[in-house]
Amino acid sequence: MGNVNAASAPPPSAMPTLTPPDIPKEHQMGSYTPSDTENKSKNPGTVEELHKLCKDVFPTHFEGAKLMVNKALSNHFQISHTISMSSVIKSGYKFGATFVGTKQTSPTEAYPVLLGDIESSGNLNANIVHQFHPRLKAKMATQVQRSKFTAVQMTSDYRGDTFTASLTVANPDIINGSGVMVAHYLQNVTPALALGGELAYQRGYGIPGGSIAVASLVGRYTNGDSTISASLGPASCHLCFHQRASQQLQIGVELEVNSRMQESTATIAYQIDLPKADIIYRGSIDSNWTVGAVLEKKLQPLPFSFALSGLLNHSKGHFQLGCGLIIG
Repeated sequence: MGNVNAASAPPPSAMPTLTPPDIPKEHQMGSYTPSDTENKSKNPGTVEELHKLCKDVFPTHFEGAKLMVNKALSNHFQISHTISMSSVIKSGYKFGATFVGTKQTSPTEAYPVLLGDIESSGNLNANIVHQFHPRLKAKMATQVQRSKFTAVQMTSDYRGDTFTASLTVANPDIINGSGVMVAHYLQNVTPALALGGELAYQRGYGIPGGSIAVASLVGRYTNGDSTISASLGPASCHLCFHQRASQQLQIGVELEVNSRMQESTATIAYQIDLPKADIIYRGSIDSNWTVGAVLEKKLQPLPFSFALSGLLNHSKGHFQLGCGLIIG
């Protein structure tokens, strides 16, 4: 089916919320290990992937019951059926489809990638990812709700030998002169240090002065099994630390500060891999006294995977419990 995860990236925080072309972590029963080619590559990756190592350690919580059936119809086409039952979000049925093309760029990647899902209510998320050139990749994501286009996002990434430049355009409206544009640049200064920046520009009627521009600095430092990444803006700070303590244990620490809202949140998370038991356990606790965990277990030799999620906010006395079964 190709590496769908490697062919996509989540949208930046300044963009509208779209469903990224990624398989949710509760549907993945294995951890990502970079290939030898990736390890030797001097390209620093994209700014969107700056905090990926740390964020992948964090559990993806869900509430209620979930049943997901995956079916591969061919080497290039896969469909999925998902039934969710919850008291927090709307329950219902979702159909998903993924197509991976025949343009093989590496042993684990092929393009183009087309994937999307549609709910029983008609809400649709669709994504297209294609690599036009070994250095140029383009992505497009759309969202339809209540028979209306609510969000459109287009991203292009150019990967040089030691840098990556990206341009994202969201909800462009040429007639009304509104939309969002974000430019990213990340450069390897040394083999261990990458520095860059982000420039976000937005136009619209609801914005004071008609438009606003915000610039941020980004960076990542890698030392062996430790990685520190940071995003610094005029009124915000986002710091992440990732440490692979052993083959079984990973630790991630995140600090988010918003001086404009006078809010800050610190979170520590960990991931335990037990390959012999086919178990992956992720847990986290933050400064708001919210504790959460997700347990994922492969039910060998059957093609089943079981997921159990729990989330407890001690200060609010709020508790959520979820269980899921993935077939295929």
